[in-house]
Amino acid sequence: MPERAAPRVVIAPQSFKGSVDAVAVAAAIARGVHRAWPDAETVELPLADGGEGTVRALVRATGGELRRARVHDPLLRELDAEWGILGDRTTAVVEMAAASGLPLLKESERDARITSTRGTGELILAAAASGAHRIVIGIGGSATNDGGAGMARAFGYRFLDRNGDDLPEGGAALARLWRIDGQTDPRLVRPAIDAACDVTNPLLGPEGASAVFGPQKGATPEIVRELDAALTRYADVVERFVGRNVRDVPGAGAAGGLGAGLLAFLDARLISGAKLVLDAVGFERKLGGASLVITGEGRIDRQSLYGKLTQAVTLAARARGVPVVAVAGSLGEGHEAMRDIGVEHIEMLAASPAEREAAIRDPLPRIEAAAERAVRARAKANG
Repeated sequence: MPERAAPRVVIAPQSFKGSVDAVAVAAAIARGVHRAWPDAETVELPLADGGEGTVRALVRATGGELRRARVHDPLLRELDAEWGILGDRTTAVVEMAAASGLPLLKESERDARITSTRGTGELILAAAASGAHRIVIGIGGSATNDGGAGMARAFGYRFLDRNGDDLPEGGAALARLWRIDGQTDPRLVRPAIDAACDVTNPLLGPEGASAVFGPQKGATPEIVRELDAALTRYADVVERFVGRNVRDVPGAGAAGGLGAGLLAFLDARLISGAKLVLDAVGFERKLGGASLVITGEGRIDRQSLYGKLTQAVTLAARARGVPVVAVAGSLGEGHEAMRDIGVEHIEMLAASPAEREAAIRDPLPRIEAAAERAVRARAKANG
């Protein structure tokens, strides 16, 4: 009788944002798998979908190199931000989270009315100055709601009020936008620009940048209305300036409207960040012979279905007939929809606010234990 092959488990999580990166998450899940399934072969694929960790995921997958640039954070303080050159030596990759991301701010500093994407523009310029023929920009995890105006300022554009005075940084000031002046930095003319976007939201309205993502950046319902009105004014002036509609393009609302700014000022192509990374790491090829896929993220909720990594991993695995389970820091409203698309079981780290704080401080043992529980639960359910 032929010897039974060891089960093959593909481990493809993203970072648990604000707590632990995807590399450490994947390693912890692998340890949990081996506790439940000692003879399993595990394939660790730490991933990202355009947000935090995208640069490292792509550089690691392609044998590229990491670089650093001096830029400004969302409140215009200087910092060194990471970007990368991929293994082909002609593609640069940057992530806005490194310069304009939410983890760069204390909770008390989160204010989407004043935060700026200027640092993201500076990162893009650094990548363009390297001579890259293509620049991939990950635009998840933002602390901003300025429609990419700060980024455009870094390129040389000016945003002026009725009196011809420069507006201050941030999304709220855009309510007073009257006209745009300037042209883009010549270094940005040559490279093709791909924005790795993890959502499909438009710029404005109930599914737009301010309404859906503003609250996690400190916006109250009143501030959400203020920011949406400001971005409406911004869209009117930008569309007059560039001569094209940007507000309704899927993904325009990503990263506080940075998607719209990339369309307007860089003529960027918005592509699925999850698909880009899965293609780069050869995810479909790695599924060959797999018995199980384990994915995960810090919080699974309705946003996990907005074209994000957990959804993309699940759909790709299910298309190949490979079952999927997930590990999550916590569950939020709408998480049930992930089961509808094929996640068989979700194991979470924390059920209460107190447990959640403990899990954020010391996540790895809990991720390992959750992965072990998930594998055992699936084994029990399948006899």
